[in-house]
Amino acid sequence: MKGEVKLGILGGGQLGRMLMQAGLDFNLYTLVLDPDENAPCKDICNEFYVGSFRDFDTVYEFGKNCDILTIEIEHVNADALEKLEQEGVKVYPDANTVRTIQDKGLQKEFYKKHSIPTSDFVLLKEKGELQQHTDFLPAFQKLRREGYDGRGVTRLTGEADFGKAFEEPSVLEKLVDFEKEISVIVARNARGEVTAFPVVELSFHPEHNLVDSLFAPANVPYKLQRLAIEIATRVIESFGMVGILAVEMFLTKDGQILVNEVAPRPHNSGHHTIKANYTSQYEQHLRAILNLPLGATDIQSAAVMLNLLGEPGYDGEAAYEGLQEALAVPGVYIHLYGKKYTRPARKMGHITVLGENIEEAQQRAEQIRNVIKVKA
Repeated sequence: MKGEVKLGILGGGQLGRMLMQAGLDFNLYTLVLDPDENAPCKDICNEFYVGSFRDFDTVYEFGKNCDILTIEIEHVNADALEKLEQEGVKVYPDANTVRTIQDKGLQKEFYKKHSIPTSDFVLLKEKGELQQHTDFLPAFQKLRREGYDGRGVTRLTGEADFGKAFEEPSVLEKLVDFEKEISVIVARNARGEVTAFPVVELSFHPEHNLVDSLFAPANVPYKLQRLAIEIATRVIESFGMVGILAVEMFLTKDGQILVNEVAPRPHNSGHHTIKANYTSQYEQHLRAILNLPLGATDIQSAAVMLNLLGEPGYDGEAAYEGLQEALAVPGVYIHLYGKKYTRPARKMGHITVLGENIEEAQQRAEQIRNVIKVKA
């Protein structure tokens, strides 16, 4: 690796911010592109550009100045990534992988083609086609493009729900009777070396449909943990991608593991690794895209991760309550994302709670769960 590598990041949010914190140890020169002039990465990167990562010319011109280009959000212009690849810029994840993952329909077809277990699905061009698939319900309808953090997803249990269905092209996914939602973060470098982080268990916010908390290690039988890691490894190898891939899965009540969705970037289900594992997901992503040996992923400590969301009814410049009380509890670590303004349910930070075992970590997490508030 040459002395100073110019790393471009499309997206300047909290994932990019934590990626750059890890990047300081690798002597990286970082360039960031984001449409928000107050993005969390603004003040800690070497060069910050305000612009759309969805626009071909903007991404292409930005990428030409980079040795390596990566993403912290998948809704980027894949055609520009492809042109940059053709011109010799190292783009991780590659344009083809990004294109497939951006479209939930292509993503589901990819799993089917590569014999990766996933829930049954039907592709819909428009809302009117739902009438032909009433026998497929109950199901989740997901927009093929642009959905994330619970947006672009609606549950349809019968014809009475068709009024809230999406008009745009979508995927109708059979409702899965699952026991738990789990995630495996897996990484691959250009030499083809693959490592996986231990399985984590996810808990979702009942209203906002985004990860509320996670538990590491997951309370899942060892045999099923091994199967989940094997499936996640098969997914990243099938894509042939370089970098880090979060694979969210369902553990069904009859012991099957089905892939739900993937994200080709650092992910909410890996935040705890900064404190709980020998190598964080952010360092691992950098090791992968720099084609360095991948780090050990073993757990050093059991952990619970709590997302810190903007409180309901508060909109404006963020004010944090309860930091003193929370930090007085052993094993509690705060990670704030540098976002100046809060709004209801906006991700403002996360809390990692460590313990000798998962029970102790959970006990401490319950102590502080409602102590820290993000208000305005």
